[in-house]
Amino acid sequence: MEKGKNRYADAPRRDDWTIEQNWPSYSAAEHDRWSRLYTRQATLLPGRACDEYLAAMDALALAPAGVPDFDVLSARLSALTGWRVVPVAGLVPDDVFFEHLANRRFPAGAFIRPEEELDYLEEPDVFHDIFGHVPLLANPVYARFLQAYGEGGRRALARGQLANLARLYWYTVEFGLLATPAGLRIFGAGILSSPAETVFSLEDFSPNRIGFDLERVMRTNYIIDDFQQCYFVVDGFERLLEACYRDFGPIYDSLRSEADLAPHEIAPGDALITRGDFHYFRGEAHAA
Repeated sequence: MEKGKNRYADAPRRDDWTIEQNWPSYSAAEHDRWSRLYTRQATLLPGRACDEYLAAMDALALAPAGVPDFDVLSARLSALTGWRVVPVAGLVPDDVFFEHLANRRFPAGAFIRPEEELDYLEEPDVFHDIFGHVPLLANPVYARFLQAYGEGGRRALARGQLANLARLYWYTVEFGLLATPAGLRIFGAGILSSPAETVFSLEDFSPNRIGFDLERVMRTNYIIDDFQQCYFVVDGFERLLEACYRDFGPIYDSLRSEADLAPHEIAPGDALITRGDFHYFRGEAHAA
């Protein structure tokens, strides 16, 4: 029987914050919820998700049948890139998160959202983490980028500049777009797991879409509880890895003297792909 929103909240936790997934304990209702979320989103992604993501879904044999068994999924993923999926009860401390990523472990929430929060959930659940994040870890270049991100996390913490590094994660891993010969495509997990933002990020006239620049991204604040006012577009995972696989020390030093940018702001030197008209954000629901 389900125990509220997160039945894993009181599960015994190891020192690295991982828990037992206990896959046989998922109820028929929870498996059905996964199936409906999966089917709804999968119908939207062809022609919108990047080819690398769609190919990885096939390689990992993700399916709508029910909540995946992390051990089975990890065996497939490890054979491709050496990554594994480890179950956690919810969000973990930053240093723990970085340690997992640096060692090719992706901490995924084991609980699935309740029925009343099917369309939006603040805390990442198993659908967001597995459907949104895990497939691209089967892509060797993207997987190396995320490992490098984890390796750099402890330095950002030590320098007191985690906010700058978090923006990189937000605007790429969660809400990144990819430039392809066929047009813009999605690779960010926050978009890939959201039917509304899947359409909004590519097709709405509201947001700005700007070419990726590392320092620009690390200066830019973001919105947590609504669509993004700006999406950054990378030219490919190889270019993303190349841009980020470096010593961030000089960048952090430079950022200390730079003002933060608002999510809607267009800055001098931006490679502007689409200038947003912000009609969504000016609607009555967003009037402050």
